[in-house]
Amino acid sequence: MPSRAFYGPCVLWATLAIVAALHGIHGPIAAAEISTIAGNGQASERGAEPDGIPLARSAAVGQPFGVEIGPDGALYVTEVENHRIRRVDLNSGRIETVAGNGRKGYAGDGGPATDASLNEPYEVRFDSAGNMYFVEMQNHLIRRVDAKTRIISTVAGTGESGYAGDADQTQPGDTKRAQFRQPHSIALAGDRWLYVADIGNHRIRRIDLERGRIETIAGNGEKRLPQDGATAKHHPMLGPRALAIDGDTLWIALREGHSIWSLDLAAGTLKHVAGSGKQGYRDATVGQGKQAEFNGPKGIALGPDKRLYVVDTENQAIRRVDPKTGEVTTVAGTPPSGRGFAGDGGDPLRARFDRPHGIAVANDGTFYVGDTNNHRKRAVKP
Repeated sequence: MPSRAFYGPCVLWATLAIVAALHGIHGPIAAAEISTIAGNGQASERGAEPDGIPLARSAAVGQPFGVEIGPDGALYVTEVENHRIRRVDLNSGRIETVAGNGRKGYAGDGGPATDASLNEPYEVRFDSAGNMYFVEMQNHLIRRVDAKTRIISTVAGTGESGYAGDADQTQPGDTKRAQFRQPHSIALAGDRWLYVADIGNHRIRRIDLERGRIETIAGNGEKRLPQDGATAKHHPMLGPRALAIDGDTLWIALREGHSIWSLDLAAGTLKHVAGSGKQGYRDATVGQGKQAEFNGPKGIALGPDKRLYVVDTENQAIRRVDPKTGEVTTVAGTPPSGRGFAGDGGDPLRARFDRPHGIAVANDGTFYVGDTNNHRKRAVKP
């Protein structure tokens, strides 16, 4: 008969396996860990901060929102409070500004991106050539930084809030006269199509970058939840806040709609993926995704495991959604009331955030989160 010393480890590993299954962890058991990779917890240093700080963790990063892994492997961060876009070298830990002079405004087109005035950049994306696109929420437009010349230009938007530019019976859509109302998120499909979450207009719009055309592909301005299986165009879309794209599928997080949807870009139809539409906090088991509850989700990204990672902002948590099974699990944070700053160096499920926003997922499964009111960018390694 085996000794008690044999049974002890068996029971321990069995218990760990059960805990892992309950938390939606698959494969070998590993200790996930959360850490800060940029930001010292301060919004600014004496009102202005020079570049050249050796370590990103020593820098002031004011209200980081969007985050993206660039084609060079660096992490790009939109700094809302200081109206800049920063680049964090994940190997050296150095930080630099790649767009924005730190002054709120709308100026600088045709010149170096670092001399331009921005107004609350929210998200950043890259095309295959390394050209950088970002959306400015308070300037109501999308801008581009050329990868070779570092010159900045406006892609779409007049700088004024409104709804204009789409094709009608008299003229085709034109990005030069396009107007948005507090656009929050963008997604690039190849080098031609740019999708915009025009949240203030309760619409999703698509820009043809080759032709300079714009159209609405989802929403009609009504503030109502969409219907599962409905055609997206000319039908309601309540508060589209965050977008992610994978092939012909556009993933959508609805802020006011407290739910996750997908849009089949080929068919033009919507699918309800997760979230009841009711504000709250609730995970969901397999097959019960529509019973889950979110509270103002403001970020979404697709991981290498083909699962969605959602920043559930007002629940101070990161949630993981399996689109195939409907399972919804919490992978970081202590929701729903765990607001604050804590947990670095330990279990992500013991961490605290303060109104997190954007998210990006690396090929190894590490995800990066804008911990906005903590003025930090944090990483969770699986």
